[in-house]
Amino acid sequence: MEELEMNRYSRQIMLPEFGLASQEKLRNAKILVIGAGGLGCPILQYLTAGGVGQLGIVDNDRVALSNLHRQILYNSTDIGKAKADTAAKRLTELNPYVKTKVYDVRLNNENAKGIFEGYDLVIDGSDNFFTRYLVNDTCAEIGIPLIFGSILKFEGQISVFNYQDGPQYRDLFPEPPPSDEVPNCSEIGVIGILPGLIGMYMANEAIKVICGLGETLSGKLMVINTLTNQSSVFKIQKRNRENIITRPANKVIDYPEMDYATLQSAIEADSDGIIILDVREEKEFSSKNIGGINIPLAQLATRIKELPKDKKLVVCCQSGIRSKSAVNYLREHYTGEIFNLSGGLAFN
Repeated sequence: MEELEMNRYSRQIMLPEFGLASQEKLRNAKILVIGAGGLGCPILQYLTAGGVGQLGIVDNDRVALSNLHRQILYNSTDIGKAKADTAAKRLTELNPYVKTKVYDVRLNNENAKGIFEGYDLVIDGSDNFFTRYLVNDTCAEIGIPLIFGSILKFEGQISVFNYQDGPQYRDLFPEPPPSDEVPNCSEIGVIGILPGLIGMYMANEAIKVICGLGETLSGKLMVINTLTNQSSVFKIQKRNRENIITRPANKVIDYPEMDYATLQSAIEADSDGIIILDVREEKEFSSKNIGGINIPLAQLATRIKELPKDKKLVVCCQSGIRSKSAVNYLREHYTGEIFNLSGGLAFN
């Protein structure tokens, strides 16, 4: 490593926990980033600044005006340009020592394995369930660690999958929900700061995995709510692989959900037969709620006995993200009907 390159990374090389050995590991690493959008932008920027040897960028989208409040690699003059190409040029300007490889394609069942092979780590910054399951299944098949992140409204999630015999994405969400019931940022919205925060966490986890530093989020899901400044981490248990029927990502099964209007009608018709389970943190619940039982997501496994048996259970949270996690856990541990409150609680 030449002197100019050493000077570039000097502030992290001087860290006793990091040092020159970790910098060399980053320099030799090949990381594939899925998506050059809200999450992909900060991921790519910080990994480039940190000195990752090669970055692959998979995205066939074009820059749009509505992207610019959160996709900070781009500016107004980039509208209409290919994201992957534009991102690669900006990253080269940021750090000419980092090589980039552009895949201006839509990831699918036919090309995923060929693209993934040769990389040490994959980071999923995609915004749809088809891609998330495809990325997970391809990483699991090849044996590549996966950094996962997702965002919606004011809330985000981060985890590390398929690392050191840890859980994979299907251990958390075994099957995709129906495509017509999935909220996304274009329909629900997202605060511009959120992908920056979650993307930096994902980049940090990637560096820890590549360099073997600290404690990663393997076997854990971190949930961050930027509106309330609440964060929680809960454990992800590995499932028996023989009990999981892995379907192609574009083949979905029924995922029981209920919107807010339907919930209100159901309560009016049978208030005794429906139980609302709010899995937000206690402070969130105390601030405003629609009634029911409050058991924070991280405490659900230890407090599940508090739930009445054989009732129709509707699980809710701020945005519908934590409640989906709770529903997947409860499917195996609760005897009554379970529904997720789609879209979350409309308090904001």
